[in-house]
Amino acid sequence: MMPKKQSAKQATALTRRGFLVASVAAGAAFGFPRIVEAAQSFATNGEVIPPSSDQNFEPSLWYTIDGEGRVNVNITRAEMGQHIGTALARILADELGADWDDVRITYVDHEKKWGGAPTAGSRSVWSLWSVYRQAGAAGRVALIESAAQKWGIAPKDCTAEAGMVTGGGKTITFAALVAEGLSRSFTQDELKALPLKPHSDFRLIGQDVAALDINDKTTGRALYGLDAKVDGMVYAVPLIPPTRQGSRVISIDDSDARGQKGYLRTIDLQDPSGIVPGMVVVVGETLMAAKWASERVTVEWEAGETASVSEDDIQSLSRALIADDSAGTLLDTGNFDTAPAFDGAAEVLEAEYTTATVLHFALEPMNATAFVNEAGQYEIHAGSQWPALMTGWAQRALGVEADKVTIRTYLLGGGFGRRVFGDYVVAAALATKALGGTPVKLVFFREDDSLIDCPRSPSVQKLRLALDAQRNIAAMDHSAAAGWPSYTVRTEADMAKGIDDKPYDTAGIFGADHWYDVGAHKVRAIANQLASQTVRTGFLRSIAPGWTNFAVESFMDEAAHKLGVDPVTFRLAHLRPEGRNAGEAPHSIGGADRQAAVLRRVAELSGYGRSDLGPDTAIGIASTYGQEREMPTWNGTAVQLRVDRETGQVEVQKLWMVIDCGTVIDPDGAQAQCEGAALWGLSMALYEGTQIVNGQVDDRNLGNYTPLRMIDTPEMQIELIESVQAPVGLGEPGVTGVAPAVANAIYNAVGVRLRHLPMTPQMVKEAL
Repeated sequence: MMPKKQSAKQATALTRRGFLVASVAAGAAFGFPRIVEAAQSFATNGEVIPPSSDQNFEPSLWYTIDGEGRVNVNITRAEMGQHIGTALARILADELGADWDDVRITYVDHEKKWGGAPTAGSRSVWSLWSVYRQAGAAGRVALIESAAQKWGIAPKDCTAEAGMVTGGGKTITFAALVAEGLSRSFTQDELKALPLKPHSDFRLIGQDVAALDINDKTTGRALYGLDAKVDGMVYAVPLIPPTRQGSRVISIDDSDARGQKGYLRTIDLQDPSGIVPGMVVVVGETLMAAKWASERVTVEWEAGETASVSEDDIQSLSRALIADDSAGTLLDTGNFDTAPAFDGAAEVLEAEYTTATVLHFALEPMNATAFVNEAGQYEIHAGSQWPALMTGWAQRALGVEADKVTIRTYLLGGGFGRRVFGDYVVAAALATKALGGTPVKLVFFREDDSLIDCPRSPSVQKLRLALDAQRNIAAMDHSAAAGWPSYTVRTEADMAKGIDDKPYDTAGIFGADHWYDVGAHKVRAIANQLASQTVRTGFLRSIAPGWTNFAVESFMDEAAHKLGVDPVTFRLAHLRPEGRNAGEAPHSIGGADRQAAVLRRVAELSGYGRSDLGPDTAIGIASTYGQEREMPTWNGTAVQLRVDRETGQVEVQKLWMVIDCGTVIDPDGAQAQCEGAALWGLSMALYEGTQIVNGQVDDRNLGNYTPLRMIDTPEMQIELIESVQAPVGLGEPGVTGVAPAVANAIYNAVGVRLRHLPMTPQMVKEAL
């Protein structure tokens, strides 16, 4: 007999929220603050999720099935608009044989058992594909075994589908099997040996289903870090020191601020960890009281060494480093000895490409709420892409043991790599410490946010091609100098090693190690320490491929024109699936062949080569493999644009993109990811960019820092290749082909080659 569904009233009585409120209410009786819940659960109908129960079946730590048949999947990655919970739950539910209407997701708080990996680099689905499939398979096997035993038949004669097990002419629901009692555990070896479904048996993967959190997001019930509330909470805003690193407070004068209603005090954070050196926070009873008071506080700082550094200084250093053959790290590209080819070259092509500093400007400003809880722990509520790392940082800054800090995670109102770095978490933790554990919400206003941002580094790249007597490519040199993003989260000791045994930041060079067959190929990754010291350069959506692919795909286009060959034909001729470019199972299988396929398809889709587009109008094309060689997502991008010769304005009329990311888990989410990435790429190609002036970024708010606007958004057509290969990343690869496609289209339209991002109207006019 199937168990009866709980009534709405009964369900409400058992809600997780109710459980938490009851718990913290008891705490409040002893003087501890009441808080809103952090980790959140979502269902398509907005239903609240019951708490975990001993009666639930928990085949693995990744999910439970309760007596109502509801499958609650634990999501360990941060949600920042990419629907990662829906994607991961779908993988597990499909392998389990669950009914999608019975699936819920819970974004868990940080605990060691979840592993602690960051949500970054488009790696979530790629890294968890096998994990969630094995977990789903474990539940399916256990449920089938239970039903088969009950019916006295062999498990092989049973199937699990749509939340039911069927076999021997009988059917039973997951709910009934769990309600009758079910326990089964698997060793790691058993998990790995479990049979996984063939691709043809997927019923949820690749199909259109409702996102599990869309109801709560659209009704405003979903909670972001800025929504965190604690009884007795005060507010704080920062005063940003003159340099990102090395500043020291000399004196603070808050005498004028004392007249501000609601002002409480000003705190020199004195961070021993060095994460927020020289930062001061102003505390008020309300957020605006703190903000207004902060404008009346005078702080004298001793600035760090980078107080006078400019963007030109950084770029000049990059050029000097590139000119120094001993600088940087050589990547293993198979054959990296290009000297003989260049020594004997009949002709050498050479070009330099540069990019400006780019800011994040996440919609939800950086914020964190911190206090000391009833267990004596520093409890920090925030949206973070890497809560495990933030826990360690906060511990180090506070000078306490590991068990004295806990992070409660929220949805992120935009991350894009900014929330990998947890300075806002450390600042909030230090603020509550100074306040004796009083709850404090620290909010960075937009102007503060830009000054403490970890922006995309300015970069300089020099590319060279050696042509032999037959004008074939014999070798390529690629030297790229920039502030390495990973310096924000790790040391050189934790970085990869090049063939010369020197460390290098993979996130600072991905893309340069491309899949074209160019003979000997020398790639040199060079750290510009001045950039990292000045603005603490960090991760930004697509990281290095945002600049390396601009250079590679512009240079390939230039070479094709120089040699009098159609650029698409030229690229295809050098995309040969041989040697290391043949790819490897499971993630890069097919290698250069798959890149060639998306290039051909986007050329066909866009009508590349048309001559009827009108004056100063053309299509440009590019092909990339964002994000990494070990998990390449093949990308073909084409852009149709018109250049106004009088104003230099570039009107992008249409954008086509063809993506091969292996198996598409969530078609609607994948389309959204690619659309967002394409527009971000277009924004950085034509609009976004700032300058470093006197050690700080010059643009502080959206009044003068102008991303792509809606009126400039082109028509887009995005096509996802049907594939049965293992899924790879999708959040960032769509960014990487847009800028070179735009540059190549401008060349095709008006015959000028732009080699700097962003490509502003002024630059276009000067080039014309």
